[in-house]
Amino acid sequence: MRAVHFGAGNIGRGFIGALLARSGYEVCFIDIDETLVEALNERRSYRVVRVGAAREEMQISNVRAINSRTDEECAVAAIAEADLVTTAVGANVLPLIAGLIAEGLRRRMRETDRPLNVVACENMIGAGSLLREQVYRHVTEAEKERFQRIFGFPNAVVDCIVPNQDGEDPLAVAVEPYHEWIVDQAGILGDPPAVKDMVCVKELTPYVERKLYTVNTGHAVTAYLGYARGISTIQEAIDEPSIREIVRKALDETGSLLVDKHGFDPGAHAAYIEQIIGRFQNPHISDDVTRVARSPIRKLGPKDRLVAPARQLIARGKRPENLALGIAAALAYDFDGDEEAVRLSQTVKRDGMDGALCKYAGLSREDELVRLVLEQADRLAALQKK
Repeated sequence: MRAVHFGAGNIGRGFIGALLARSGYEVCFIDIDETLVEALNERRSYRVVRVGAAREEMQISNVRAINSRTDEECAVAAIAEADLVTTAVGANVLPLIAGLIAEGLRRRMRETDRPLNVVACENMIGAGSLLREQVYRHVTEAEKERFQRIFGFPNAVVDCIVPNQDGEDPLAVAVEPYHEWIVDQAGILGDPPAVKDMVCVKELTPYVERKLYTVNTGHAVTAYLGYARGISTIQEAIDEPSIREIVRKALDETGSLLVDKHGFDPGAHAAYIEQIIGRFQNPHISDDVTRVARSPIRKLGPKDRLVAPARQLIARGKRPENLALGIAAALAYDFDGDEEAVRLSQTVKRDGMDGALCKYAGLSREDELVRLVLEQADRLAALQKK
């Protein structure tokens, strides 16, 4: 079996590529990083280390790589011959690779009607739908009809913390032991991909929101509160009792929403929350606060990890005070090494916290969430003084 994976970065090698290789696929990475491509082709293998309570080392073999910038023809041919295509490039890069994917699928379509699934493994809602939309921009109406019959673009939820790497080996990757890859069964054409630990489900939305409103919400609140306290890493932040208490309460708030909305078992979800907090405390994978907190404007979006669950809770008659505190901390995030943080800080200085929240979250100043965030600003100031 052959798999093509876009993105030879840490997530690509340490999570998706590793699972594909361990499932028996020959994995062809497509990337534009010349150093990574050359190293993968020279060694045809790399090392993945799972670090937690125990340490597990795996040698991932039967891999190769193509530089799509310098060898587009080979990339197109690899897509045409693949049994599965996956991506882990970042949502903003999907439009940039869509044309290449379209050309590879077009060539494949000339040779066979055998179904092929393209699974976008990105940290966003609806990545598969976005990629399909972008690919279809590069095909004719006649081609689109055939594409719809033989190429699947299922949405997926992926979860594995892979921090910045600091080892000397450019290919070795340290990852946490926990990982989750859930795929929307309705979007798959033909047989489900034979991939170790990939789970296909009939209804993806509950799992999308469970991950977004627990892992991503918890990570963001930890990062923004950590930054407010002058703490440099996620592990140090979550180990601070006052921050850990707020994060747990914020996740209790989102948990009540998830249980009410999707019927998750309350006890099982409480255990899931504790598992997430435990993952943040893993000393072997601790991320920089500023890396997790990056792009605050995006994370304050109306459909993202902070504002979306808070608004839904308010609509259900609840007061998500700890989520509101996390939002206040996000609005106060002014790291000068982050372009969005600089822009956000300028907006807050000019228009106040309420004005910035209205601008970036699509709210009005009369919105109850805006009032709640302003109330929590005093609590944030007290936390910063500790």
